[in-house]
Amino acid sequence: MISPFRAAALQFPVDMGAVERNAARAFALLREAAEGGAALCVLPEMWSTGFFYDDLRTLSDTTPGLLNDLCRFAADRRVVITGSLPERSGRSVYNTLYVVDTTGAVAGEYRKTHLFSPSGEHLHFRRGTTASVAHTSVGTIGPHICYDIRFPELSRKYYFEGATLFCVSAQWPSVRKAHWDLLIAARAVENQLFVVASNAVGRSGEFHYSGGSAILSPWGEQLARGGEEEGIVIATIDPAGVEDARRRIPCAQDRNERSYRKTRPRR
Repeated sequence: MISPFRAAALQFPVDMGAVERNAARAFALLREAAEGGAALCVLPEMWSTGFFYDDLRTLSDTTPGLLNDLCRFAADRRVVITGSLPERSGRSVYNTLYVVDTTGAVAGEYRKTHLFSPSGEHLHFRRGTTASVAHTSVGTIGPHICYDIRFPELSRKYYFEGATLFCVSAQWPSVRKAHWDLLIAARAVENQLFVVASNAVGRSGEFHYSGGSAILSPWGEQLARGGEEEGIVIATIDPAGVEDARRRIPCAQDRNERSYRKTRPRR
């Protein structure tokens, strides 16, 4: 059994195309979180570049170097780090969440499978086609990127693969912040696990982000929640809470898969 640990969701403004500035903010907060005892840190979506579509392919070439820096930091500070970055593969670019373990090794790579078509995301990124959990020193992580939290099918897949916590990397607009609070709580409750969700703050391009990064228990309780300012949201996670919630309300045992099967309509 994994001992209780400190988890942190980092929130900051993501300036469009300003890789050096964004990286400086991210690593400053990572250092602060690590010094505060965090064993898991979650960064916002596209935290190095924002959705700067005008030069996305060129900017994505900075990702390997940043990922290498994250791996070194994770190994030096013995911390798990997740967050999404633009990943270039041939002529395509993916919105990819990396999970870096305390050894400095990349424990998981998840290419965003649900692209937000209302903002044209599907016109600039290639859609990921696979999703799986990442096994780390703080537990089995189910990776989510922003829009993914509207699709319970994905989180349920992770649940059955043994996830004990979900990490959500997001740039969720303030206009829909009520949905953010509702959905991350729903994903925690229905899957009886912890959720560590990081959101951006401030303006980036045409959108404004209101933070609200949060850490939730398997009961949907907010263990910690951020406001609209740059900073760190931190709380202690006790992995035993997952087993306790699932024992007290045995949802997995009480599932009735037969009733979920598609049936032909009666004539």
